[in-house]
Amino acid sequence: MSIARFWRETPRRYNLGGSKCTVCGTVYFPPRAVCPECTSHRQSIERMVPFQLSGEGEVISYTVVHDAAEGFDMQVPYALGLVRTPEGPVLTGQIVDIEPGEVRIGLKVRATFRKLREEGASGVIHYGYKFTPLDDSGVLPPARGPVGPVPGKDAPRAERSPA
Repeated sequence: MSIARFWRETPRRYNLGGSKCTVCGTVYFPPRAVCPECTSHRQSIERMVPFQLSGEGEVISYTVVHDAAEGFDMQVPYALGLVRTPEGPVLTGQIVDIEPGEVRIGLKVRATFRKLREEGASGVIHYGYKFTPLDDSGVLPPARGPVGPVPGKDAPRAERSPA
């Protein structure tokens, strides 16, 4: 994916921003301009509105990747899952902060934003969503190992001298 395309898609990647049809109520991720669910697709033209997904969901299927694509070979084995959100869309994403063998269908998860990859010698870092498990109370358990910075949250703070 080109850097330009990646940055155009940043709002969707960082915010899980989708769209909702005001005719039938169906939610989409990524966002759509026309609703394919409506009997006449023309009904939904200019009737799609931005919609924010909650980021929570449930694993409905998954696989454990042992032979990774180029650039992901240091992460194997890792779990890649299909997550159904309460709003309806099914998202695909890596399931992190859990051993791949512990992932199961029905596991409750929440989206978290993490480093996806670094591009080339320039070191451009791409962030996106992954899923981390929730415990039975709906709370994120402590991370199991190093976790990358969260954009906008874990940025280094400037030292301030006393005035």
